[in-house]
Amino acid sequence: MEKLMEGSKYLIRSIGGKDEMLVTQGEFVGYASIGKGDGGICIKLDKSHGDMINKIRIIPLMMILSIDIIKSKKEEKKKKEVDNQYYR
Repeated sequence: MEKLMEGSKYLIRSIGGKDEMLVTQGEFVGYASIGKGDGGICIKLDKSHGDMINKIRIIPLMMILSIDIIKSKKEEKKKKEVDNQYYR
């Protein structure tokens, strides 16, 4: 199962204006809460967006049509905390 990973690069097609599709390409930086119960994904725009480079675009989840994985960043495994086996 694939999940969105911070630092990975994606190409996202979403519903734009009337009869338009919005294409967003860049790095996934997290999630945003929009209103009551609605959410979106936050994408740091890449150079394909010209003057908008490095701006953050929030795309509401219900508007997403497709997500293409351009470059996937591996999930870093968290180190397990070892319980102290010695008593003081």
